[in-house]
Amino acid sequence: MQAARSGVATHQNHLGFLIGQTRWLLDLQEAGEIVAIDRITKVPLAQDWYLGLTNIRGSLISVVDFARFQGEPLTSIDKDSRIVAFSSRLQFNSALLVKRVLGLRNLEQMQLQTPSDELSDDGSKRYLDSDGQLWTELKLAQLIQDPRFLQVGL
Repeated sequence: MQAARSGVATHQNHLGFLIGQTRWLLDLQEAGEIVAIDRITKVPLAQDWYLGLTNIRGSLISVVDFARFQGEPLTSIDKDSRIVAFSSRLQFNSALLVKRVLGLRNLEQMQLQTPSDELSDDGSKRYLDSDGQLWTELKLAQLIQDPRFLQVGL
């Protein structure tokens, strides 16, 4: 991950993960640590997609169920679930609950969808891999500007 973040021979590598039933791509510059789920402390009077706080290496990090944030069912936590923290470069102590981390994906080996359907509803680019799987690009820098994402309280 460190070599990939530094830009050394990355060839547009992105972190691939599964949230709900959707495959997502995250630029490594926006990704922080990936950790197993230990303990998430609930916060009262918060949105159902705001799972609470966890401690990652001494820092309190808010955890969001991004699938639920998008209106999908709550993510069930199992042995494959992980927390993907936001990069410290974003200066936003938050993380996403992901169903499964799928590893590094090279955008150069994927096909950007045709202009008529290359963007999702929120303007994110979509890519098709060699196995015919559709991937959606997630931009955390844009997400932390979303007023709805910032309003965790009821």
